[in-house]
Amino acid sequence: MTRPSDISRTFAELIVDTTWDRLPERVRHEAKRSILNFMATALAGCREDAVEHTLASLAAFSGVEQATVIGRTERVDALSAAFLNAASGNVFDFDDTHLRTVIHPTAPVLPALFALAELRPVSGRELLLAFALGVEIECRVGNAISPEHYARGWHITSTCGCLGAAAAAGKLLSLDADQLIWSLGSAATQTGGLVECLGTPAKSLSVGNAARNGLWSALLAERGFRGPPAPLEGKQGYFNALAPSAPDWSALTRELGETWELLQNTYKPYPAGIVVHPVIDAVLALRQEHVLAPDNIERIVVRGHPLLAARTDRPHVTSGREAQVSVQHSVAAALLFGEAGLAQYTDTCVRDPAVVALRAKVQVEQDAGIAVEAAALRIEMKDGAVHALTVPAARGSLARPLSDSEIEEKLHRLAAGWCPTHDVQALIDAVWALDRAADAAAIPRLTVPTT
Repeated sequence: MTRPSDISRTFAELIVDTTWDRLPERVRHEAKRSILNFMATALAGCREDAVEHTLASLAAFSGVEQATVIGRTERVDALSAAFLNAASGNVFDFDDTHLRTVIHPTAPVLPALFALAELRPVSGRELLLAFALGVEIECRVGNAISPEHYARGWHITSTCGCLGAAAAAGKLLSLDADQLIWSLGSAATQTGGLVECLGTPAKSLSVGNAARNGLWSALLAERGFRGPPAPLEGKQGYFNALAPSAPDWSALTRELGETWELLQNTYKPYPAGIVVHPVIDAVLALRQEHVLAPDNIERIVVRGHPLLAARTDRPHVTSGREAQVSVQHSVAAALLFGEAGLAQYTDTCVRDPAVVALRAKVQVEQDAGIAVEAAALRIEMKDGAVHALTVPAARGSLARPLSDSEIEEKLHRLAAGWCPTHDVQALIDAVWALDRAADAAAIPRLTVPTT
């Protein structure tokens, strides 16, 4: 397919023309699942060091208390709230994943909408529709430029997420098609984020900015702040600057308005890079079946898609954030502790001598014949025994999705670590009933601790 000449306008018209009754029930429900999962990860991350530092910095410049910071008593300006809540939801790498692109769709989009809902009251239906459209735009752009965009070093959640936030906020503001194009233009020129920053607090800057800048772009467009007529497909626009030499142009418009990328969303049972999940599944399964004394382990071989090695072959990690994208650490911690939760991705766990010793026994092999969501594990024991298992699809993947109740349980579990005395059942009930809510901003307010 040749480069389209009007993709920016096509997207803008989709956003303007799509109404609630055109949103399939499956998509409405998936939007609620995505929001519920985001609330879990945002509560888990709202007091992490990266969030504490950015809140302290931004609060010094926030003169108005407009919007909720999820999980905290502080209120800040709407743009800063969008930044902080996006950072909180993504900081532990425990949020949702669009598998084809490895975009974390909700973190850049939903916080922009929550912040805007506290400025301009909107219904739950309006927010759900805007959210679905924002995810559609960010993931379709991601489909067109993956996987080379990420391989070049661009953090795709941030670079595509800013466009999604601008689109979603523009829908909530009822912008017309021209204004939406301006909004996409302002977002496109503010997008950024480097893969090199993964595993460090700096990752949160681009994710937070994606939400903040997307929201600001829509607010600017509402005021008549103009941009180029073709910010995405223009000669020196987004795709020319950030995309591979031959984007998949058809991915941008194929069945547009008929199929929904939100239905390709998945939810993590473990706070680690998505490509590590089938490996963790295999470790935990073998640990249940066999006695795997660490001193008796000679070698552990992980075989997976080349993407597994490219993103997570990191044996020498020094922090919990780095460990989230280390297959060696994930294997070692899961084998030793029998679980892979937040406690296994802390600085303390990374420095544990037993974990360090076991990490050194893990080797990674590449096999292009293995799907990204699959992995094979072989544990060779010093006594000659060999234990092997292949996981064809990780728990939480599209083939083995988390159920509604499992996402609820994830929220209960992570909220208990955030504030044990806070009953989150009201929050869960409110998310499931969001399409009947008159005030969408009630959702973030239900996370403010009372004690």
